Amino acid sequence: MHTEYQTKRKIEFADTDMAGIVHFTRFFVFMETAEHEFLRSLGTSVATEWNGDKIGWPRLAASCEYLSPLRFEDEVDIRLSVIKKGTKSLTYQFHFTHQGKDIARGQITAVCCVTNPGEKLRTIPIPDFIADQIF
Repeated sequence: MHTEYQTKRKIEFADTDMAGIVHFTRFFVFMETAEHEFLRSLGTSVATEWNGDKIGWPRLAASCEYLSPLRFEDEVDIRLSVIKKGTKSLTYQFHFTHQGKDIARGQITAVCCVTNPGEKLRTIPIPDFIADQIF
């Protein structure tokens, strides 16, 4: 069972702004990347096929609170926690640290949907092969 996932990221020059610190928008990329890694650790993907349908995870909400700057070549530790598992959605909390110092906190809520081309998005219950691994 999984409720937490940890990863690291080295800050690249392209992540920074003119002041030399990580641009606020990059934290959303970091959160999404950690989410993708987490789903792969469960043997699935943010875009997968199940029962003949394409399954995806559109966002319902995303937020981030910034506590301290990161700079080029810093290594940031990212901890993802599943803080709520609904029937059709997952809410993740993200905690960013650098050398033990709090950097940022974020949250994303994503809903499980059928994303077949040419069809309207429709929510579905999280498939058991995913839901059963998350408590």
